[in-house]
Amino acid sequence: MIYKKLEFNLVLRIVGIAISLFLLFYSIQVLNYIVVPFFLAAFIVFQIYLLIQLIRKTNKYLIRFLQAIRYSDFSSSFEIDGLGTAYDDLKNTFNEVISDFQKIRAEKEQQFIYLQNVVNHIGIGLIAFQPDGTVEMLNNATKSMFGISSLSHIDKLNNVNPDLVGVLKRLPAGDRTLVKFQEKDDLFQLAIFATEFTIGEKCIKLVSIQNIQYELEENELEAWQKLIRVLTHEIMNSIAPIASLSSTVNSIIDETAKNHKSFSDESISDIQYALSTIHKRSNGLIDFVESYRSLTRIPKSNFKIVKIVDLFKNVQLLMGDECKNKNIKIGVSLESENISLIADEQQIEQILINLIKNSIYAIGDKQNGEIKLNAFINSLGRICIQVTDNGCGILPDVLDKIFVPFFTTKQKGSGIGLSLSRQIMRLHGGTITVQSEPEIETIFNLKF
Repeated sequence: MIYKKLEFNLVLRIVGIAISLFLLFYSIQVLNYIVVPFFLAAFIVFQIYLLIQLIRKTNKYLIRFLQAIRYSDFSSSFEIDGLGTAYDDLKNTFNEVISDFQKIRAEKEQQFIYLQNVVNHIGIGLIAFQPDGTVEMLNNATKSMFGISSLSHIDKLNNVNPDLVGVLKRLPAGDRTLVKFQEKDDLFQLAIFATEFTIGEKCIKLVSIQNIQYELEENELEAWQKLIRVLTHEIMNSIAPIASLSSTVNSIIDETAKNHKSFSDESISDIQYALSTIHKRSNGLIDFVESYRSLTRIPKSNFKIVKIVDLFKNVQLLMGDECKNKNIKIGVSLESENISLIADEQQIEQILINLIKNSIYAIGDKQNGEIKLNAFINSLGRICIQVTDNGCGILPDVLDKIFVPFFTTKQKGSGIGLSLSRQIMRLHGGTITVQSEPEIETIFNLKF
């Protein structure tokens, strides 16, 4: 219908020009008019001008329409002026097409936003990059994991860990691997999986990255708890009868000694001594096992708002005399005295006291011994407490073992202090890690 109207207008104008030319020729050649031909000539020029304007305006709006499609500019509607009501259908068709494109574009944008939210919502890090290292996509989990706000090239992860970049580039599609490294006070054990696909002419590698350190520690603690429960049950079943029997035998011997039966005084004395020793040792083993029971029976946390400045004051008060007797300075540093956390005050206090006692042991008789308590909010918005000392430090081959139950480097240590501290931090949704340079500095980091 639109094209028929346009064709009709064009034919009408061409016919009008043709008739005008005929009349011009006729008035000159047949009628020999002088003035009329001038008016006819002017009228012909005017008709030609209108025809050109019609074609030019039509082309103008067609070009504008096609350019809107080419550059995806669907923000405005079309208004066709100067072409009359005959072109209302053309205008309406243009606007309908534009409206359809707007709907398609809106649907694609909605789908993009939906997928973007899904990608950013999942807790697994995702990085998509080209073979030359150009990063196409980076989700929030990756940014949070590595403490970055953006990433334009995969090589910029060298600031986090150079080995990680090499693994990401070399890992074949369909393969998975595990990468372990420490960045500042964070320990990473990353499970990495790679896949590849092609979009247009682009080859994209999509890598998923998951820090499974927390899950590994959870499994490790759960395994140890199960072991401790079994050991406690078995040892208690053995030790309790021994303690009871030794006490009974000791009573019998006492009775025998009173009645002056066949045992000599020396034999009776030896037996009494042996049985008494067994009895004491049995009770000691029971107490020993009870101390390990505490690993699996941590009291329920009483969460409340705790001001760290008050927490530090209490710890200083409790440990001040012991540090003073060892000529060890204990200092406190807070980013702000208003820093507070939601925690069980007694349990966190217990962790700090245990760490300070470890620091006192590590410093020993060293001159200028110093322990620092520090609290601040890190770049990720997490509350951090650090216990730092300048003692003997922890050897690298021991660092991975210090949180394992029963493990200790002290002659009279039980090996449950740091394990208990880690479990308490887990109950608070936090972590405890350590950095150490032997003979220089050791830092325990509590992150909530």
